[in-house]
Amino acid sequence: MRVEIVAIGTELLLGQIADTNGKWLGEQLAAAGVDSYFHQAVGDNRARIVTALRTALARGDAVITCGGLGPTQDDITREAIAEVMHVSLVRHPDITRRIEGFFEVRGRRMPHSNVRQADVPEGASIIEQTRGTAPGLICPIGRKVVYAVPGVPHEMAEMFERAILPDLRRRMAQDGEDGVIVSRVLRTWGTSESALAEALQGRIDALDVRSSSGERSSVTIAFLASGIEGLKVRLTARGRDARDAGTLLDAEEKEVRAVLATAFGDVVFGVDDTSMEQAVAALLVERGLSLGVAESLTGGLIVSRLVGVPGASQWFRGGVVAYDSAVKHRVLEVPEGPVVTEAAAVAMARGAQRVLGAEVGLGITGVAGPDLQEDVAPGTVCAALALPGGAVPSRTLRLPGDRERVRQYAAISAMDLLRRTLLTPEHGFAAPTLG
Repeated sequence: MRVEIVAIGTELLLGQIADTNGKWLGEQLAAAGVDSYFHQAVGDNRARIVTALRTALARGDAVITCGGLGPTQDDITREAIAEVMHVSLVRHPDITRRIEGFFEVRGRRMPHSNVRQADVPEGASIIEQTRGTAPGLICPIGRKVVYAVPGVPHEMAEMFERAILPDLRRRMAQDGEDGVIVSRVLRTWGTSESALAEALQGRIDALDVRSSSGERSSVTIAFLASGIEGLKVRLTARGRDARDAGTLLDAEEKEVRAVLATAFGDVVFGVDDTSMEQAVAALLVERGLSLGVAESLTGGLIVSRLVGVPGASQWFRGGVVAYDSAVKHRVLEVPEGPVVTEAAAVAMARGAQRVLGAEVGLGITGVAGPDLQEDVAPGTVCAALALPGGAVPSRTLRLPGDRERVRQYAAISAMDLLRRTLLTPEHGFAAPTLG
């Protein structure tokens, strides 16, 4: 079963609102084992909506439209569907009465324009409205079908779960289709998308061979760039049920992690929605360590992200935003001299450890730009960690982008230095078992 989503509304094309309905529907269809290869957005123009519907029906088995079922003159989804079906619109008195009742219980008179919402393409079934005024539609076109739901998210979701998904499942059962599609995302930091793709090309080729040979496994690998939050490797599996798909994902995740660990080390920092700060927090709790932070160019970004983790008070002692060099010298005891150096970052890390009474201190300094500082180029960032026992590993990074992007990259890079260090046996921390 191939289902295409068509989002209707000029406001989508103008960027005034985001298509959250399409995202939600895509997730629900995947969970139900339904393929969705195309999503469209089209403005409030009848001819273009008709073209979008005919295009979707030509390459799929079903279409879900969102929007254009309201009472105003630019709500023309009903008319476009009727044209595609080659039928007329029929006004349903019972829908009119229900809409009138919707307004009456609120002490209001129904505007005459609302009667348009009682118009239904001949031969279509109605999805009764429970939360608003516009009913949904199930419109058969030969062996194919167009579902129409309002654009209001909570109305759309309720109709999908109550009427559309059961109808899709019935149609799939008739065609002998079953199964579910499940995805898992591995989140990485510290390498490029091209390097990830190159490292995993062997796994991708192996999966393609297995799939084309008709073997049971149907796992795919894709890459998603997420800007300042790193790169994602998405694993998707189709199985007989959720448990079967989960087993396939577990096996493939183990393979992918092994490949990435060999190529890049501890590049995977989380799964699905795990953030870098959550990964750091989990390791600090696991090792029983407390953390203090001294920031310069990031100006509190690291502290803000860390305290956003629930339970941060268990392991986070506090932060010092030493933006002015005088604060670095007086509060953190950074020696007089240049402050955009690894030596300064080391002193800041030790200062955070001492001033805040933390077992681990993180220090970061650098140049966000746009101008040079101490003849150092923008994007230069120095970070250091003060660890229990006296070890102070440090790094100098060269980060791309404008001022804000450099600051954001610096924050996550510094936390990644901490994460990787906590996973390093030579610093006295036992690495957890993966997989």
